[in-house]
Amino acid sequence: MPETGSARLPTRTELGVWRSFLRAHARLTRILEAELIAEQRLSLAAYDVLVQLAEAPLYRLRMTELADAVLLSRSGVTRLVDRLERAGLVLRERADGDGRGVVAVLTQQGLDRLRTASGTHLTGVVRHFAEVFDHSELEAFGRTCDRLGTAEP
Repeated sequence: MPETGSARLPTRTELGVWRSFLRAHARLTRILEAELIAEQRLSLAAYDVLVQLAEAPLYRLRMTELADAVLLSRSGVTRLVDRLERAGLVLRERADGDGRGVVAVLTQQGLDRLRTASGTHLTGVVRHFAEVFDHSELEAFGRTCDRLGTAEP
């Protein structure tokens, strides 16, 4: 075991739960991505970019904001937006008042594609995630995820 200074190492139970969480996340992500690709020919990351843009004011986000929102590196989001732009789903524009800034903008074709793909994705979320829990379990899991998502490092 490595030395960690004053920080403690996880217990066997904590490590087991952590690994279980990682396996569940990986499994669900693989399943949802496979369904999107098979039915819509759209990756989960591409779907996420379209969702983030659809929820943004005026359907536009700075590339740096988009990278933060979808948890990709800036170079990863640039390559993905390149592909989405070639497909006509997004376009890039210079940011107002900033000669160096670039924004990604959702096109009408991208919004239409998102609406179609959402049927596949959201059905999968219900089937592979929501239906696994009863109401109280789902609420408790939501509170736990909220706590994890806002915890200070």
